[in-house]
Amino acid sequence: KKQAEKTVHQKKEQSKTKCRKARRRHINLVAEFNHRQRKNIWLETHIWHAKRFHMVKKWGYCLGNSPTEKSYRACYRAMTKHCLLQDLSYYCCLELKGKENELLKHLARLCSIDTGLTFQEACCLSGRFEGSLNLYRADRYPKDMLGPVTFIWKPRDGSENRQLWIWVHPALKQDILRELKAIFQCSEPEEICVTEPVTTSAQEEKQVEVVMSLGNKRKKEDKEGEKAVPVKKIIGDGTRDPFQSYSWISQTTGIAISDRSMEILRYRLIGPLSHSVLTETLRAASVQTV
Repeated sequence: KKQAEKTVHQKKEQSKTKCRKARRRHINLVAEFNHRQRKNIWLETHIWHAKRFHMVKKWGYCLGNSPTEKSYRACYRAMTKHCLLQDLSYYCCLELKGKENELLKHLARLCSIDTGLTFQEACCLSGRFEGSLNLYRADRYPKDMLGPVTFIWKPRDGSENRQLWIWVHPALKQDILRELKAIFQCSEPEEICVTEPVTTSAQEEKQVEVVMSLGNKRKKEDKEGEKAVPVKKIIGDGTRDPFQSYSWISQTTGIAISDRSMEILRYRLIGPLSHSVLTETLRAASVQTV
């Protein structure tokens, strides 16, 4: 009897060691976050924005729309005197690989020199600067405009093959991707290419088993009842199904198109101290020649 009373007393003491907030906290936050972003993908800075901004669901993402505090003066002060950072990772990145002549030949059908810069501008073709232009449907200028895009070439490495990244708004991605596949004659690959999710450690997998054993208290099961929430980082974006193809190649032109959305993060720095922040944050890698 004394042993039983001692055990009950110990259980009560253990329950008081943690506050109510800690007891209600999910055992595995990664599984909980994956469950929340099944319909709308989060950016890498989502938690920071969710605590300070009113969030909206647009284009398959969950984005910060307006601040909860009156921080407009602080943002203006940072833009004019210091540095302001914006997360533009929701912009979609389309990667093109192939011979430089083939790329320029077909991309010329989507733009016109009458509007300004093109893909073959000398300063942009070297890879030193980023360019921006308006895309049109193939051979339809000045009609059927697709929308504005920005692009950057990978610097030359001595070979004739080049690499080009085109950044488009998520609302324009499907139309521009469809047009690029048409002019380069890219077909669907035979096998569906699914990006490998980030593997988890054995400790995280063990935690999920504990969560599932607790029943309905943690609400870790799906609406179907038996399917468990995977403890893996969701790869993909709001404009792409993670179980569909994300790479296409042309047998005639040899051009390969890949969808790199949410795989390459993009940030914008505004302000007079932007360059100073970059130089203090980044360090150039030492190139070793054999």
